[in-house]
Amino acid sequence: MKDIVFCSNNCFVLYSAAVQAKNSENKESVPSLPQSPMKERPPKAFHQYSNNISTLDVHCLPQLQEKVSPPSSPPIMFPPAFEAAKVEAKPDELKVTVKLKPRLKAIHSGLDDCRPPSKKWKGMKWKKWSIQIVIPKGSFKPPCEEEIDEFLKKLGTTLKPDPVPKDYRKCCFCHEEGDGLTDGPARLLNLDLDLWVHLNCALWSTEVYETQAGALINVELALRRGLQMKCMFCHKMGATSGCHRLRCTNIYHFTCAIKAQCMFFKDKTMLCPMHKPKGTHEQELSYFAVFRRVYVQRDEVRQIASIVQRGERDHTFRVGSLIFHAVGQLLPQQMQAFHSSKALFPVGYEASRLYWSMRYANRRCRYLCSIEEKDGLPLFVIKVVEQGHEDLVLTDTTPK
Repeated sequence: MKDIVFCSNNCFVLYSAAVQAKNSENKESVPSLPQSPMKERPPKAFHQYSNNISTLDVHCLPQLQEKVSPPSSPPIMFPPAFEAAKVEAKPDELKVTVKLKPRLKAIHSGLDDCRPPSKKWKGMKWKKWSIQIVIPKGSFKPPCEEEIDEFLKKLGTTLKPDPVPKDYRKCCFCHEEGDGLTDGPARLLNLDLDLWVHLNCALWSTEVYETQAGALINVELALRRGLQMKCMFCHKMGATSGCHRLRCTNIYHFTCAIKAQCMFFKDKTMLCPMHKPKGTHEQELSYFAVFRRVYVQRDEVRQIASIVQRGERDHTFRVGSLIFHAVGQLLPQQMQAFHSSKALFPVGYEASRLYWSMRYANRRCRYLCSIEEKDGLPLFVIKVVEQGHEDLVLTDTTPK
């Protein structure tokens, strides 16, 4: 049997079984380990070993009490400097377990990485974070512009300009106020003084047709007939779009025809829901936007005459940047002196025009033009109204 002996020079020595047998013979001379703490120092046993260093003085370990199991040496307690090491003695084997502190790994650049190692949960792998947006099935109605404006107004995060004045112009056909949708009634066109019609309301009337120049003919004729026709959908007057089927008396407003799901064709004809073909048709028109130049053909001379005959006007007559305030009048004795071969000069005529300033190259100002009488001849007066300056009055006997 082999055993372990702690020597004075802190090394391990294995001695043979013969020495152990000799020690067993002298068991009587060696006191056993008492129950209480040791009071007597065990005697020394001198053993000589032949090695290449010197003769060592070896102290014999105290003998433990006998046990049934084969005798084995007790665990050795090392000095405090070696507390990290654990030694387990087994037959014919010596095993030493040492716990070492982990050493920080060096990165490839040669600098030590001082970051602490990442913590990993026991039994858990890395998980990938993913976001899923679930949209409920069904028809989704996007918010309209009014709802968005109301929401932004509550947040108070945007600057909104002053609201535009409401458009009170009303279509003579469908009776709706203001310009319509581009893919619907479309913009308003002027028919007469304070009379307006939607472009598509007039274009899809039965009597109206369009020239190559973009003029709409017979709009007034369609308007007179529409005042006596009732719409099949809303039961109001002003309907002018009739079904193209022979002997069909169904007639609609243009907007009501769209709501009633009438079928429109590229040749400007329309069929009511009772006579339209089933399914889709190759000549069907589903988009009503008009981006070309379109206007209502009218008699300008008769329109101006009607304005003059109205007397006190509640409306403004404007052509481009020229606004008429008063047409004026001519007496029989003034006819000879207040006209030329190309124009008339009625006394009391008044108009205003926005035109380029005489003082600044990049500004506009207002010019008030009027005709007065002086010594039996016309006097032309121009009053220049410009902000930041006094009014300038210019007069002459000729309009030039």
